[in-house]
Amino acid sequence: MPQDNSYPLTRRGFLAGAVSGTSLIALHPFSARAASNQAHLRIMETTDLHVHVFPYDYYSDKPVDTVGLARTAAIIEAIRAEATNALLIDNGDFLQGNPMGDYIAYERGMKDGDMHPVIQAMNTLGFDGSTLGNHEFNYGLDFLLKSVAGANFPVVSANVVKKLGASPREDETLLRPYVILDRMVTDGAGQSHPIRVGLIGFAPPQIMNWDRKHLEGNVNARDIVATAEAWVPQMLEEGCDLIVALNHSGIAGAEHVDGMENAAVPLARVTGIDAILTGHSHLVFPSPTFDGFAEVDVAAGTISGKPGVMGGFWGSHLGLIDLLLERDGNAWRVIGSTSEARPIYQRGEDRSITPLVDSVETVLASVSKEHDETLDYIRRAVGKTSAPLHSYFALVADDPSVQIVSIAQGWYIAEMMKGTPYEGLPILSAAAPFKAGGRGGPDYYTDVPAGDVAIKNVADLYLYPNTIRAVKVTGAQVRDWLERSAGIFNQITPGGADQVLINPDFPSYNFDVIDGVSYQIDLSQPSRYGPKGEDLNPGANRIVNLTLGGQPVDPAAEFIVATNNYRAGGGGDFPGAKGDTIVFEGPDTNRDIIVRYIHEQGTINPSADANWRFAPMPGTSVLFDTGPRAAGYIGDVKGVAIEAAGDGPDGFARFRITL
Repeated sequence: MPQDNSYPLTRRGFLAGAVSGTSLIALHPFSARAASNQAHLRIMETTDLHVHVFPYDYYSDKPVDTVGLARTAAIIEAIRAEATNALLIDNGDFLQGNPMGDYIAYERGMKDGDMHPVIQAMNTLGFDGSTLGNHEFNYGLDFLLKSVAGANFPVVSANVVKKLGASPREDETLLRPYVILDRMVTDGAGQSHPIRVGLIGFAPPQIMNWDRKHLEGNVNARDIVATAEAWVPQMLEEGCDLIVALNHSGIAGAEHVDGMENAAVPLARVTGIDAILTGHSHLVFPSPTFDGFAEVDVAAGTISGKPGVMGGFWGSHLGLIDLLLERDGNAWRVIGSTSEARPIYQRGEDRSITPLVDSVETVLASVSKEHDETLDYIRRAVGKTSAPLHSYFALVADDPSVQIVSIAQGWYIAEMMKGTPYEGLPILSAAAPFKAGGRGGPDYYTDVPAGDVAIKNVADLYLYPNTIRAVKVTGAQVRDWLERSAGIFNQITPGGADQVLINPDFPSYNFDVIDGVSYQIDLSQPSRYGPKGEDLNPGANRIVNLTLGGQPVDPAAEFIVATNNYRAGGGGDFPGAKGDTIVFEGPDTNRDIIVRYIHEQGTINPSADANWRFAPMPGTSVLFDTGPRAAGYIGDVKGVAIEAAGDGPDGFARFRITL
């Protein structure tokens, strides 16, 4: 395997002045107490950067204090100053994940010799190595290979292969499976000694499903643990003193299952691995999140007895493993370790954000041109919509702003289900309006006119960085899911005039509309569920005439429902979506999926199709309040008779629906 030339581990890529905003530097105990035959080594990890170099939210087009490699860079210098020896390693998912990544991939492109901005920023910081995450494959292999070609550091990946051999050692891997860094390390007495540090990388095998259109027929992905068991002995044979697993995979079950996505625990058990970097899950380790996980010790910062770390996502934290090494003859062994994840910001009890570091100007400068180009990109059209995207009537009629989310989710999940046991099942899509007035006020609505759609508009359509999920449910569960949603409406007395329609205690983000089926809501019936999902009226049925393709939905029939991680994991307490029906956990955010869909379609047609409406109640009318600008869209609303009814309170406009 290729090896790097020797040079000291101390202060590689050191950035003067980067500690602005940090606390005073304190020497780590390992550095203070290392003896003449001992050395303190700090392994710094970034993971899941997703092209976040600037502290900027491109979707909402404003600066933020919670993201950005330029902020993490300030901690990196502080860490280097605290230790005699240090390595800086990235754990994957750096090429995709925000509009800057989309701008480079979809518009500017990558030619031979071009430099990707996130690679340029990483070069500026002096990374020692990286591996591939699953999102590196989102734009295709050609884009990936041209991007990593600009790295001044090795990028390794052992389990993604161009040609499978009889065993992993006989594979033709896409990139080198591992690298051995020949370095000099300074011991406690100030003497320098050689050390051989091996880095081996892994990506989730699920890339073959997530990016099938790019990868099928071009590469294969092996099981993470089996691959490690084959390559790690070879690394030891080549004289590695220390082996670090760059594992773009999360911390989950201790039992090894072939092809598992989150394999950190069984991977750490592999003999020869001394430390493990984890990621992919967008979580922090060590943290209470992992209390009670088998073979995971949060207090010690270990996974299966090996030091491990997960440094958040988008540059939110710098993962840090401190190792106390002892020289035994001509070899080194680990005799002590600590682990932590240092944040770039602090969140107060009132949810306020306080930045803990300032951005490093040299890192900002390295991508300033691309940052400015990305701002231009998000502010101009990336597609067109044939209909306005507004949410003024999202709570009372099928709505275009919800429709486009449903369409994009369904489009994505249909592709993901190909080649799985669920291929062929009907695919439905559940989405809810996020901006629908309420406490947000009379201007808190999505309102994108027909015509050009810019990426920054997607934040209006989808407020949260949720990730895509799919659940498998029965027809009975689909009906109960809709019954839960229908709890947003008050019970209406037949024949009554101008009754209040919406229950203000019911949040709009729990009003799921399910696309792909047709149904009516009978407001004369009591709601089965309360605002928090409590079963108030068992047996109550507001959902009537539930059909698929014109035929009644069979309660025993099976369906795939596209949704998000919040809902699928039990958020809102919806029947059929309590964490036990998930059949697909995608790595992509719902916002990214909407952007991809718009890019691919060019012109989108999100016109509401009135797949749901209120059941007729002759002689009955209800009132609801929405934004004043809704008046301009009354004529576009399908399936419901709406008319203006004067002014509502607090700047809202009031409308009347005749049922």
